[in-house]
Amino acid sequence: MRKLITALLVICFVPVMQSFGQSKDKAKFQDFKPGYYQNVILKDVQAVQNRLHPKKKKRNFLMDQSGMNLPNKIADYKDHTYWHFPTTSQGNTGTCWDFSTTSFYESEEYRLFGRKVKLSEMFTAYWEYVDKARGFVKSRGTTVFDEGSESNAVTRIYKEYGIMPRSVYDGLIDGRKFYSHAAMAKEMKSYLKNVKETNAWNEDEVVATIKSIMNHYMGEPPTAFAYDGNKYTPKSFLKEYLKLNMNDYVDVLSYMQQPFWQQVEYQVPDNWWHNKDYYNVPLKDFMKILNHAIENGYTMAIGGDVSEAGFSRQTNVALIPDFDIPAAYINDYARQFRFSNGSTTDDHGMHMVGYMKDKNGKMWYLIKDSSSGSRNVSPKSPEFGYYFFSADYIELKMMDFLVHKDALIPYLKTFKKK
Repeated sequence: MRKLITALLVICFVPVMQSFGQSKDKAKFQDFKPGYYQNVILKDVQAVQNRLHPKKKKRNFLMDQSGMNLPNKIADYKDHTYWHFPTTSQGNTGTCWDFSTTSFYESEEYRLFGRKVKLSEMFTAYWEYVDKARGFVKSRGTTVFDEGSESNAVTRIYKEYGIMPRSVYDGLIDGRKFYSHAAMAKEMKSYLKNVKETNAWNEDEVVATIKSIMNHYMGEPPTAFAYDGNKYTPKSFLKEYLKLNMNDYVDVLSYMQQPFWQQVEYQVPDNWWHNKDYYNVPLKDFMKILNHAIENGYTMAIGGDVSEAGFSRQTNVALIPDFDIPAAYINDYARQFRFSNGSTTDDHGMHMVGYMKDKNGKMWYLIKDSSSGSRNVSPKSPEFGYYFFSADYIELKMMDFLVHKDALIPYLKTFKKK
């Protein structure tokens, strides 16, 4: 009987083994789909946590602009809008200084030579990071290394390294549609922190490492390229094609902590190289120069504070509410008071491209912007990527602007006398 059972087992088992040996089952990669754990259990856990520890909703105290007759349509400025390229997003970067000033120089190229050339923002950002790394080494880690900078950094980069079209180098890799420098900046700052902690002040090695990090995230800008049928380097492109003279551009500033009618340092962290070329003038002259420029065909790159109660991301209008300060009381003292106590900061750069006067004769300014705050309207809207600044807002909160020196001719004489 035992032999018979053994024989039957062998007979039954062999086909089964043969069946498994002939298996042709297949497998494939599948995207993860949330299941019961994610859809039921985790949701219940999160619901309880939210109930026991509710997140506080952020509330901003903002001016109520509803019902106000505001000049916040591009059409309102059509008679006095100067040529510029459509707005370009800076994405998840702190490079507003770069985007706004690049846009300014594009408009200058058209104003002076009638050429429409889209320039590379990221070429400038690349070399500004290199210069910051050099400055970090030279100062033994006391200068600021971050994403921010000033408009005249673009002027400095153009002078030293040149410039190229965006079609040659856009700094977008891996199929990105928007810029993001968060991971790159974190890696660079972490590396420089280690350099400081270990006293590894080898400038060539530091610059090479910073470049390698950027090459990974942005790609390396070319040293030569073809454009419009000719070959250029970045320097020869600026000199021979664009023909913009960087010595023709000046920065106008207005604050009381430095002497008026002198060229002074703008004392903010983003002026990390301590540039002292700013023409510092009283507020009334600051506004006269600005208005003379915009009314006579000049655009300008402007910088200042955009974190005020009267700065609306719903209407895209910047006003100074009277509960802050009545317009009649805005003067040098009010302006300096806010800068000194930190309620006015140098936090954003933009491009002023036009103006209008309302029925009361008040000046309003059309501001091209690269940040996300100006993009809360429909992308198809003409207002997408623009702000509308009142004269009061400029007076109190915009600290400086970059413009062609011809707009300052009457005032440059005053500087020489002083």
